[in-house]
Amino acid sequence: MARRTKEEALATRHRLLDAAELLFQAQGVSQTTLQQIAQQAGATRGAIYWHFKDKADLFNAMMERVILPLETTPRAAATAPNVEDPLAEIEEGMVHALNLMTTDLQVRRVFDIATHKVEYTHDMASVQQRHLDARNACVADFEKALRMAARRGRIKLPVPGHVAAQGLHALISGLIQNWLLDPEAFDLVPTGRRTFRVYLAGLGFARPQPGAAAAAEAEAVVV
Repeated sequence: MARRTKEEALATRHRLLDAAELLFQAQGVSQTTLQQIAQQAGATRGAIYWHFKDKADLFNAMMERVILPLETTPRAAATAPNVEDPLAEIEEGMVHALNLMTTDLQVRRVFDIATHKVEYTHDMASVQQRHLDARNACVADFEKALRMAARRGRIKLPVPGHVAAQGLHALISGLIQNWLLDPEAFDLVPTGRRTFRVYLAGLGFARPQPGAAAAAEAEAVVV
C-alpha cells in the first residue's frame, strides 16, 4: 500500500508539472495561477502545496526535467588540458543542443517558457537567479575554451576573452530565441553551425565552413 501511495504521489507530481508546462506556454507564467494548474492536472490546490513550496519552486522543478540548450556545453571536454580542439568540442555541444530544440518538443516548450513567457517579478527571484547562474557558467566555459584555443593557435584575440565569450553566448541564445518566434524562418542547426564558425573567424580562428572540404574534394575531382 505504501509503495502504491508513493507511486500515486509521483504520478500526481508529474501531472502537475505537465499541466504547468502547457499553461505557462499558453498563458505566460504570471497569468497562470496554481489553481488553474491544479484543475488542468485533475488535482487539488492542496496537492500543489504538498509537492511544491510556491510557483517558483514548481517552475524550477519543471525546468529540472529537461536539459536546455546552453546547459549542455561539454564543460570538462571543452576545458580539459588534454582536449585537442576545445572549439570543436564547443561546436559539437552547440549542434547537439540545437538538434534537441528541433526534435524534442518538451525541450522546445520549456525553453520557450524560460525565455519568452516568464517575468522576473519579486516572487520569481529564484527563477531569475537560476537563469543567471546557468548563463554565467556557460559564458565562463566559453571563455576558457576560447583562451585555450587562442594559446594553442598562438592567436591574439581582438577583444578580451570575457567579451568574446559573452558575444558567443549572445549569438547562440539569440539564434534559438529568434527561431522559436518563427521556426519556418530558417534551419536552426545549419545556420547555427555556420554563424558559429563565422564568429570564430572574426576572432582570428581559421576554421573550415561546413561542407568546404567536400566541395574542395569535388572540385579537385572535376579538375
